[in-house]
Amino acid sequence: MPLIMESNATITAKDSAQYPLLRNLQFSPIKEGEEQYVVLWDPTGLSKERLVLPLNYFFIVQHLDGEHTLQDIGAIYLKRFGEFLMPNKVEQLLADLEMKFFLEGQRTEQALQQALENYRLAPCRLPQFAGRSYEADAAKLRAQIKGFFTSKEGPEIKASEHAGTPIKGLVAPTYELKHAGPIYAWAYKELQDAQQPDLYVLIGTAHAGLEQIVTVTDKDFETPLGLVKVERSVTDHLRAQMPSAFTEELAHQNEHALEFQLPFLQESLGKERPFTIVPVLTSFSADSLRDPQVRAQVETFLQTLKDALAASGKPYCVVVGAELAHIGMRYGDAAPPTDFSFHRCMQIDLEMLKHVENRDPEEFATFIQKENDQRRISGFSPIYSLLRLIQAESGQVLRYDRGITDQYNSTVTYASMAFF
Repeated sequence: MPLIMESNATITAKDSAQYPLLRNLQFSPIKEGEEQYVVLWDPTGLSKERLVLPLNYFFIVQHLDGEHTLQDIGAIYLKRFGEFLMPNKVEQLLADLEMKFFLEGQRTEQALQQALENYRLAPCRLPQFAGRSYEADAAKLRAQIKGFFTSKEGPEIKASEHAGTPIKGLVAPTYELKHAGPIYAWAYKELQDAQQPDLYVLIGTAHAGLEQIVTVTDKDFETPLGLVKVERSVTDHLRAQMPSAFTEELAHQNEHALEFQLPFLQESLGKERPFTIVPVLTSFSADSLRDPQVRAQVETFLQTLKDALAASGKPYCVVVGAELAHIGMRYGDAAPPTDFSFHRCMQIDLEMLKHVENRDPEEFATFIQKENDQRRISGFSPIYSLLRLIQAESGQVLRYDRGITDQYNSTVTYASMAFF
């Protein structure tokens, strides 16, 4: 989850030398013996570095919000810890953050522009997580995916009750494949048995955040199983009608939400089956839809995408990579989750997903708004988009599970779903 919860776009620009501004980093608490630390990293991949900080330094970093001077932070630090913050220590910390591209500023902006240029010049989007989150060798990857289907947590071998029916949508996790692979398999078993289209709209959460609500790329995606081509007729239409949707396409380079779906998609459709994709990352919250301006932007994008899909003349399936609740200290809670709090979270998740099964995007949004998104539903925007894009007669939760993300039992929940 982001370290800075407020979008950088909403912060008035100030002199970064006087008002240092941390980029939208991610963090996780870690423990070594009796000592507690926090590790920071850049989800965009611009920086490959990690920074481990003691808790008092993490306190400093949390105030690098573009609103506090170093003098302000020193005063807050004195009040919190009862000791003076040595200027040389802060200067050393800032220098380290800037060297790692963790701070906003001219140096980081130049690096981002160069990275975007390099991405656009590349012939395709290369796999970023092969060899880390899943097997990089094609034969081993096929065996790994097959193992997800046949594991005791995987789907049953018998055919789906919807076998032969045109499939309209899937929801799968974005959690690490080696842990959540069988949950992905429940969704993709439905695709294997269904009447399969040739076009797939892939929508995932932009975990690094976006300045805008959405970003599209027209890069083909390379995987260990081969090249997955983009449906140019759709992306060309989008680029012509809504060029702003491509301004942040660098976000696709290091995002796993779509990459994790592709090997399953390739295996489910078979080696010889040609298919194309439309890769979309979204980043708007249920609460933001209360803002008429955000609502209008969402409406405009979804209608433009609908028009582009209609113009292609091809049946399509919307495939979503999304997680649900995020609870625990890693995500801002004061204490680790308990068995009771997890089971309560599961009950609320399944109640929330009833609105998704009913294909009711506005009730889905209202449900999250009413609880003030206290459980941080990161997959809201892609699931909401799916519900707005498909015309289905049924929706079903196939499997539900959770993953533990740190030593403090911080928890992410996720589900697989299918729509026909």
